[in-house]
Amino acid sequence: MQRVRLSSQQAPVHKLGDSQMTLSPKFRLAVIQSSLLNPSPELESSLSGEPLIPGLPDDVALNCLLRLPVESHAACRAVCKRWHLLLGNKERFFTRRKELGLKDPWLFVFAYHKCTGKIQWQVLDLTHFTWHTIPAMPCKEKVCPHGFRCVSISREGTLFVCGGVVSDVDCPLDLVLKYEMQKNRWIVLNKMITARSFCASGVIDGMIYVAGGSSTDLFELDSAEVLDPVKGNWRSIANMGTNMASYDAAVLNGKLLVTEGWLWPFFVSPRGQVYDPRTNNWEHMAVGLREGWTGSSVVVYGHLFVVSELERMKLKVYDTDNDSWETIEGPPLPEKICKPFAVNACDCRIYVVGRNLHVAVGHISRLSTYDKKWSFSVQWHVIDAPQSVSDLTPSSSQVLFA
Repeated sequence: MQRVRLSSQQAPVHKLGDSQMTLSPKFRLAVIQSSLLNPSPELESSLSGEPLIPGLPDDVALNCLLRLPVESHAACRAVCKRWHLLLGNKERFFTRRKELGLKDPWLFVFAYHKCTGKIQWQVLDLTHFTWHTIPAMPCKEKVCPHGFRCVSISREGTLFVCGGVVSDVDCPLDLVLKYEMQKNRWIVLNKMITARSFCASGVIDGMIYVAGGSSTDLFELDSAEVLDPVKGNWRSIANMGTNMASYDAAVLNGKLLVTEGWLWPFFVSPRGQVYDPRTNNWEHMAVGLREGWTGSSVVVYGHLFVVSELERMKLKVYDTDNDSWETIEGPPLPEKICKPFAVNACDCRIYVVGRNLHVAVGHISRLSTYDKKWSFSVQWHVIDAPQSVSDLTPSSSQVLFA
């Protein structure tokens, strides 16, 4: 293994008539780091003879290095030039992971500072349980973190942020941003047809749907639209039939479910709508479904689960046959996970991010009962957040693979 060696010999640099101006070793290091971050083909070729890890074939060594947690990259890239080439650029790192077929889940948490309101994305490596950040979203205005709606195409490693509202001003946004995990960058996409905040959103067959939400003067919308992420174009779809801002939404059996949630003082039953993209029609949500939807939802095993905010925060599942909700076996959400929280799921695991970014991971088990129905149970464990993120509160979360 070769170390980066810096010569103390001073080479003369002639500039502005200064015949004795010299470059110190400190500045020579900056030049070397710059060339490693943007290497030329000649540099990469010249380094190919150096082993990544002495004594190991390069393919084996590469397989090991591509499993390093992102949090450790800053320290590890100082080992040698080839490590710096691999770990000094996230795009190159994730591109090599994709080439080798490595795909692990990462939990992206859209959070804000509880005192300043400053927004940021924090990423939890669900393999090593370490945190890192990504570049800031390209937002010109100071925005309210709750007004955005975030969705993802998780297996492609892409994240979408739609709408929003300017802080302290009743001004909704038509902003649409896309984050590509492999390239570690944000892209500004075509604007929505209608500016909206607090809208419903979901992904169905790779298409991004948004519906309802708030316009100016807190006027609730009934319009809806869909984005083709490949073509980058928005088009209108059927109106919802009722003006409604969204408390929560989910995609179940190829349909978009939208609920406005219960509103104080709970005298009026919450409204809910269901959109079927195959027929481009909306219909009223079943009474039991909308009245029992009392928390944040995820879909696991093809069933709709809700982390309830009202019944000691126990997990419950919706029974489509009986239009009813059933509390599943297992303990309630751990007490360390405090509201407000953001919920997402991957395979058979539910991730609940609470205040201060503590994360509860719920493993869902299912068993077939005698009447050929499924019964479910959950077991929780908590991933404690580091002190560096303890002042953050979650607004949304998504699971991406890369």
